[in-house]
Amino acid sequence: MEYTPLEKVTGLTREDFYVNYLKPGKPVVFTDLAKDWIATKIWTFDYFRKQYGHWEVPMYDSSYHNPGKGYMQPTCHKRFDEYLDQIEAGPTRLRFHNFELLKLAPELRQHYELPTIMGGFYNFALMFFGGKDARLNLHYDIDCSHVFLTHFQTQKKVYLYPPGQGRYLYHLPFTNHSHVDVLEPDLERYPAFKNARGMEAVLEHGETLFIPQMWWHYVYYSEGGFSLALRANDSMTTRARGVWNIVRLFTIDKGMNYVASSRWKEYKETTARRNAEQSLESVHP
Repeated sequence: MEYTPLEKVTGLTREDFYVNYLKPGKPVVFTDLAKDWIATKIWTFDYFRKQYGHWEVPMYDSSYHNPGKGYMQPTCHKRFDEYLDQIEAGPTRLRFHNFELLKLAPELRQHYELPTIMGGFYNFALMFFGGKDARLNLHYDIDCSHVFLTHFQTQKKVYLYPPGQGRYLYHLPFTNHSHVDVLEPDLERYPAFKNARGMEAVLEHGETLFIPQMWWHYVYYSEGGFSLALRANDSMTTRARGVWNIVRLFTIDKGMNYVASSRWKEYKETTARRNAEQSLESVHP
């Protein structure tokens, strides 16, 4: 598939951001939002290895969505320094994600600043590490927040789709996920995906991707690296929607996985295909 390259901007004012990106819900890459952070100057693989290499961290791979006891659970645990050695050495599908940075290392809060480009930022940060060729499933963020994703060290690619394209993406009911592999889509199994229209962001060290709330995104580590995600929400309505979304989806999806396992997975996939077929009929009556 062809993707529209995402725009990169420098020196964007708060007003311009609101008018051109936040209000219309349009993604963009900032080249300079994190330029004054300590993190962009000192965070490297070696820094984390020396400071925090003793941590035991959970590892995730493509089995994350397999039904049964391992559903959305870590594949294994590794020492952080051993994992960093591994992702520097070469390709690996293992990821370390959704790491709540301030729980284990509150001192790192001094290394970055909450952006002033908009209001509503949470004093909350997540980190994501991945080796070359690691991939994060196509999804939208379950809490309905805007996400500001700053990348470090190397290069990372993110493929994005507007909220209204869920049917073309085979949105699995009662989840915020899809099983379509954006880079290697099986178009016999997912024919409606041909109608999806996406954008591609190529993030370099120190660049920040703005992902508007409810936008679908698929993350590909073209090189081993890591990112910091900050979240913001400028509306009490969407904050409430996010809380409801978390409670509803996690309760139903995880509960049904526990009760029905592979039968629940089959139901979700069958429903996603039926919805996609209906979308194809509306496009090609």
